[in-house]
Amino acid sequence: MTINIGMTESQRKTIAEGLTKVLADSYTLYLKTHNYHWNIEGPQFRTLHLMFEEQYTELAAAIDEIAERIRALGYYAPGSYSEYAALTSIKEGKANTDATTMIRELVEGQETVVRTCRALFPAVDEASDEPTADLLTTRMQTHEKTAWMLRSLLEK
Repeated sequence: MTINIGMTESQRKTIAEGLTKVLADSYTLYLKTHNYHWNIEGPQFRTLHLMFEEQYTELAAAIDEIAERIRALGYYAPGSYSEYAALTSIKEGKANTDATTMIRELVEGQETVVRTCRALFPAVDEASDEPTADLLTTRMQTHEKTAWMLRSLLEK
């Protein structure tokens, strides 16, 4: 059945492709954050363990919302490690990383998702795709706030 939501097929495709990158970055950040939650050590263990859990739980819900938006636009959402690895801009984390490095890498990951969202906005604006704009705005606000909170842990 043809999708008739006031956007051209080309617009839907461009936005869905951009959202697959947002999804890949979000999923990779989810995995990295969960990895660091399991493997954090040191004097900040409890604080960071709980903080990372809050962050990966939020990301899990966001991943579903992003994938469902891709489907609503009429395209398939990527769902495998190999697809995410090919699409993401975020490097995987290593389990034996020290706490300070974990925090720095998670700040970088949060900011990467913001940049990926921001890069998609011109196409979303051009298509007057308010649902995707709303999704991206929410994601950007969340990731910017999380990056700020993580960055604050590095201040002296």
